[in-house]
Amino acid sequence: MLTKKTIGFIGAGNMGEALIKGLLASKKITPAQILVADKVKERLAYIVEHYEAKVFTKNFEVAKGADIIILAVKPNDVKSALQEIGSDLNKDKLLISIAAGVTMDYILQCLPHNIPLIRVMPNTPALVLEGAIGICPGQGVSKEDRDIAVAIFEAVGKVVLIENEELMDAVTGLSGSGPAYVFLILEALSDAGVRVGLPRKTANLLAIQTVLGSAKLAMESGKHFGELKDMVTSPGGTTISGLEKLEEGSLRSTIIKAVEAATKRSKELSGR
Repeated sequence: MLTKKTIGFIGAGNMGEALIKGLLASKKITPAQILVADKVKERLAYIVEHYEAKVFTKNFEVAKGADIIILAVKPNDVKSALQEIGSDLNKDKLLISIAAGVTMDYILQCLPHNIPLIRVMPNTPALVLEGAIGICPGQGVSKEDRDIAVAIFEAVGKVVLIENEELMDAVTGLSGSGPAYVFLILEALSDAGVRVGLPRKTANLLAIQTVLGSAKLAMESGKHFGELKDMVTSPGGTTISGLEKLEEGSLRSTIIKAVEAATKRSKELSGR
């Protein structure tokens, strides 16, 4: 599907690099199929050294030469980037935006004409090829273009298709912001380990491996989270005592409120 496609990156930040790394590791494309533009020359030198991609200092050079253009700039830079590449985009090219909180309507307003457009919300674990990624195809996007987007982002994690763009705010609130919630829980687990006498290094390792292993068990077993919880929880044992304290502290409702607040803020930032 991607063997004859050239993929261009407007922006070579962490997420752009993660995609390049994942695509090359998956053998779906070769370095010769990758074009990268960034305003920081040192960043381009790094990309050449590590990935042997073709690099440019002007965004329009990438837009001209690529079949698929991935807009990977910060939200505040979206308008200027689109104004630079707009005249080089057409209905035969696919534009994929990973700019957080930027709607497809806004992107199309910045362009001189409509083009195939897909909005994507990845998260930071994509940096280690374990991302959770929401993909929302725009109106009129072909099945082929949708499948191309899925193939690209499956190189850095698990993909879900979102048909209603308004739900991308919910994706942002859950999986986009979710790693921060998990890191806070990891930090708390590690602190708790130290509190009960473990060395910090040991507490960190046990906390990380517990979360990693639990996630893998949930993914591979397919069992309901409640059933998995019950597997650990013996009558009158240690785990139920710990769970009682978590319920007393309203952990469950606090996490729900956090996702709701992040979703609301995402809507505010996107102007809705």
